[in-house]
Amino acid sequence: MSQMRGAATRDLLAVPTDGPATEHLGPGATLFRNFARAEAPALIAAIAAVAREAPFRNMTTPSGYRMSVAMTNCGTGWVTDRGGYRYAAEDPATGRNWPPLPSPFVALATRAAAAGGFPGFVPTGCLINRYEPGTKLSLHQDKDEPDRAAPIVSISLGVPAIFLWGGLRRADRPRRLRLESGDVVVWGGSSRLVFHGIDTLAREDHPLTGSHRFNLTFRKTN
Repeated sequence: MSQMRGAATRDLLAVPTDGPATEHLGPGATLFRNFARAEAPALIAAIAAVAREAPFRNMTTPSGYRMSVAMTNCGTGWVTDRGGYRYAAEDPATGRNWPPLPSPFVALATRAAAAGGFPGFVPTGCLINRYEPGTKLSLHQDKDEPDRAAPIVSISLGVPAIFLWGGLRRADRPRRLRLESGDVVVWGGSSRLVFHGIDTLAREDHPLTGSHRFNLTFRKTN
């Protein structure tokens, strides 16, 4: 286990981190470094408030696979279980509505989308992922949203991670981009269905989140 952790840390540190403040990833896709760094403490506090109402849990895929990344939602929530992938106003674990989107979430997501070339975007849902050391998110597309003209806005908080940015086919070799706390990725247009994921999270510590990484993914869900 210690050898695996050491290898993961070396792999993480081997990825260059001195990229431009704004990095073009493809048509309609931009990485904004440190875009949300100043707001990070308030965002972490808002996540804690959401989690008090709707605790993090490891959801199950339609095939019965237990996801390693813990999740919760606010606004309209994304859920997965034996019934499939879908958006739902209610938390299936409690039968209550998901907590509303905190106003700092909406303001930041709207501002980031505009910077990425998508003015007027207002999210209606936010999926919150919590990564622990050793967890990852395999390459996938965000395609459960009815309005694919709207972009995806993704905000990284806490422990750094390797973002896998692929192509429109699962087999396309992904780029490996180190995301630091406060980095924001916006993608839409012809890049809207690009495969993306997070490589295995290394064991590190961050002053705001300890050994965890949080990711806020904003979508237009209706």
